[in-house]
Amino acid sequence: MTDNGTAKTTENGTRHELAQVNIGRLTAPLDSQQLRDFAEGLDPVNAVADASDGFVWRLKDDSGDATSFRVFDDAWLLVNMSVWRDTNALTAFMYQGRHRELLARRREFFERLDEAVTALWWVPAGHRPTLEEAEERLVHLRAHGPTPYAFNLRTAFPAGGTGPEPEREPAPEPESVSRSAS
Repeated sequence: MTDNGTAKTTENGTRHELAQVNIGRLTAPLDSQQLRDFAEGLDPVNAVADASDGFVWRLKDDSGDATSFRVFDDAWLLVNMSVWRDTNALTAFMYQGRHRELLARRREFFERLDEAVTALWWVPAGHRPTLEEAEERLVHLRAHGPTPYAFNLRTAFPAGGTGPEPEREPAPEPESVSRSAS
C-alpha cells in the first residue's frame, strides 16, 4: 500500500517521506522455541503495517521475507526498515495491537544494546533506502546524536528542516533491541 499525495512537502516544494530502520540482536535462533511467539507474529504484524494509514514501503525479499537481510556483518542482527508518511503515522502503527504486544516483550527476543538501534531520516518521495544507507544513518546517529541527517522519535526533525519539530506529545524511543554492558 502506498499513500498517494501524502508525503511531507518542504518549503521548496520537495516531497519527503520518513525512512526508519530498527535493528535487534536476537537472544536465540529465529526458529527456536524461545522466539516462537516473535516469529509467529511477524507476518500478522507486517500485514497490519502494510495496511496502515501512512505506510509506504518496507524492506523484504522476493518471497516477502524481511528476516534474511543482515547489517553490520552480524548474523544475529535482524533489521526492519520501512518508509512512512511521517512520524505520526509510524508511531500510530507502533503502539497498537500485536506490534505493541511484541514490543512490550522485546527483552524476551532481543538483547539490550548500548547504542542507538533506531534511526529516522527523510527521503525524497519515492526513494527506497538501502541497507547501506540505514547503516550509515545509524552510525551517524550514534556518533553525533539526533540531527536532521539521522534522528529518533524523541528528537524528530521536520522534512528538509534544520531544527527539531515543534513541541508535541513526545513519543517514547523504542528500546526493542537495546543491550547494556552490565
